[in-house]
Amino acid sequence: MAKKEVKTDFWVYELLKEANLNLEPQGSSIKEINEALKTASKNKSGNVGFPEFIGVVKDFLLVIEDKADVNKHIKLKENKSISFEVKDIKDYAVNGALFYGKHLAANTNYKKIIAFGISGDEKRHKISPYFISERGHVKKLKEVESFISFNEKNIEEYYIREILEEPTNSDKELREILKEASELHEDLRNYGNLKDIDKPLIVSGILLALKEAEYGNFSLDELRGDEINTDGEKIFKAIESNLKRAKVAPEVKRDKILSQFSIIKDMQILNEINPTLDKTPLRYFTEFLDNNIYKNIRYNKTSEDYLGRFYGEFMSYSGGDGQTLGIVLTPKHITDLFCDLVDIKVNDIVLDPCAGTGGFLIASMHHMLSQTDDKRKQKNIKQKQLHGFEIQPYMFTIATTNMILRGDGKSNLINEDFLKQNPYDLQIDIGATVGMMNPPYSQGSKKNPNLYEIAFTEHLLDSLSIGARCAVIVPQSSMTGKTKEEKAIKANILKKHTLEGVITLNKDTFYGIGVMPCIAIFTAHEAHDKEKEVKFIDFRDDGYKVNKHIGLVETEAAKDKKQHLLDVWFDRIQDSTKFCVKTTIEESDEWLHSFYYFNDEIPSEEDFEKTIGDYLTFEFSMIMQDREYLFEDSEDEENEVK
Repeated sequence: MAKKEVKTDFWVYELLKEANLNLEPQGSSIKEINEALKTASKNKSGNVGFPEFIGVVKDFLLVIEDKADVNKHIKLKENKSISFEVKDIKDYAVNGALFYGKHLAANTNYKKIIAFGISGDEKRHKISPYFISERGHVKKLKEVESFISFNEKNIEEYYIREILEEPTNSDKELREILKEASELHEDLRNYGNLKDIDKPLIVSGILLALKEAEYGNFSLDELRGDEINTDGEKIFKAIESNLKRAKVAPEVKRDKILSQFSIIKDMQILNEINPTLDKTPLRYFTEFLDNNIYKNIRYNKTSEDYLGRFYGEFMSYSGGDGQTLGIVLTPKHITDLFCDLVDIKVNDIVLDPCAGTGGFLIASMHHMLSQTDDKRKQKNIKQKQLHGFEIQPYMFTIATTNMILRGDGKSNLINEDFLKQNPYDLQIDIGATVGMMNPPYSQGSKKNPNLYEIAFTEHLLDSLSIGARCAVIVPQSSMTGKTKEEKAIKANILKKHTLEGVITLNKDTFYGIGVMPCIAIFTAHEAHDKEKEVKFIDFRDDGYKVNKHIGLVETEAAKDKKQHLLDVWFDRIQDSTKFCVKTTIEESDEWLHSFYYFNDEIPSEEDFEKTIGDYLTFEFSMIMQDREYLFEDSEDEENEVK
C-alpha cells in the first residue's frame, strides 16, 4: 500500500505542477502554519501531523490529503455526516483532509481554507474539495478533475461562483451584453423598420464609423438630422475612410463591403428625425453603440467575438434566417478550444473556409499574438497568417469589420464560394498549417453531395499543407456516414488524411439550434494508418449549462473540465473508457465515442457487495411472493422432464 500511496502522491504533485500551484509536501515553510501542524496529529494526541500537501494561494489556504484506494475516499456515519473518529481520519482521504482543515482554521488566522480529499490514480479517482470557514463550518463543493480553478489566476472567481454562489464580473458583463443586444434588436426594428438580415450591417457599419472618430474624421455631434448632408452620408463617409485607413485591399473587396453599407445612407427612415427619439434613428443607434458596445470591442483584448454574439442574438429573435441558410455561429469557448486542440503556434497560417463573423480567425489571432512580443511578428500574424472565405456578402462584411475592429485591416478574407476553389491551388497559394471550420449544416443531399458537412471537411483537408492540423465542428451524424455518399467520402478521407480523434460535445453547444455537435481533428495529407489508435472522447459534460434568460453560460467547472480534456487529448494523463476510448478504426465505423465505448472499470469490493445484496433482496422478495420457482436449478428441471 505504501508504494501505491507514493504513486498517488506523485500523480497529485503533477496535477499541482500543471496548474502552476506550488504547494509543499509534508509540512510548511510558513511559520504560522508550521506551528499549527505541530499539534495536528491524526491520533488527536497533540503531537505533530502533516497533510500530503499544503500551501497558500492569495488569501486561501489549500490542504490536500490523498489515499491510493478509491474505496478509502470518505467515511460517513449512520446519519450521513462525515466521521471524525481517529481510525476514519487516518484511513480516509476526505476525513483526513477535513481534520487538518478544521485544525488549521482553529489554530491560524487563515479565514478561507479549501481542503481536498483525493483517492485513486490518474485513471480512476475522486477529487473532492470542501470549503472551511474561519468558524470551522464545512461546505461540500463539486468534484473536480484538476486544480486549474485554484491557481492565482482563477481562485477568486471560483470563490465567488462556487462558494459565495454569486455572479462574477464576467457573468454580469455577459448578462449586460445580451440585454443590450436584445434592446438594440428591438430598437432597430421599431425605429428603423429594418429586416433581420440588415440589422448586423447597421451595427458593424456604425462601429467602423466610431473607429474613424479616433482620427477626428467623425463625430457624434455631427449627426444632426440634416436633410442635405444626412447622418447616413456622414456615417458612410466615415466607413469609407476607415476601410482605406485599414488598407483593406484589393479595391474590389473594399467596394463589395461599401455596397453592403449603402443601406445606411439610402434608407430614408434612418435619416429622418424620429419624433419619439427627437433625433434620427442613426444618431440614436450610434449613441447606443458608442456607450455600450464600442469600447468593449475596441479595448477588450480577449478572443470574444462581440459582433458574432450580437449577430447570434439577433438571429435568435429573427425566427430562422440563420438556420435557413445553415448558419450556426460558433461560440467563443469552442473557438478557443480549437486553438488549444490544434496547439496553435506563433508561425501557423490559419484557414477558415466558412468564416462567418470571423470567430475562429479572431481566436487564432489572439492566441498567436499572445505568444510573441515582437511587433514585426505580430504585424505579420495580422496581415499574412489569417485567411478565410465567406460566401454570404453580408456575413463577409461583418467578418471583415470584426477583424478591422480587432486591429487586423489586411486579413485575407475573400467573398467567394470555398467549394469552387481548387484545393491544390489553395495548398500552394496559402500554405495553411491549420484549418478550422464550422461548415453550413443540413445543406447536403443526394443531389448535392458536395454540401454534406463531411464533404466540406474533405475539401478543407485537401486545401491544407502537408502535415497541417485540422479541426471541424460538425453534427454527430456526419461522423456516422448515414448516406452512401457520406460513407464514400469518409473512406476517401482515410486514404489521404489521418483522423486523430473525435470529441462528442454538449448537446446545448448551439443552444436553440437543435444540433448534436462533435469536433473532429485530422492531420492533412498523411494517409490513415490502419494500426493507428484514434481517440474518441465523451465531452458532453463540459461545464456549460443553459440559463433560460441568457442561453448557454459557463460554470466554474468549465475550466477544470477543459483542462482535463486537454490533458487526456495530449496524453498527459489517462482516463477510463467512459471518457476516452483509444482504438483503431474502419471507414464503415461510426466515428463517435458511443460506438466504441466499453466499460473497462474493474468492479470494487463495494460494487461486488452491492450487487450480491441487490440479488439477495430480489430473491427474498420473489420468495415472499410465492415465486421461488424462479430460482430452481435448471438441472432439477431437466430431471423432472425426463
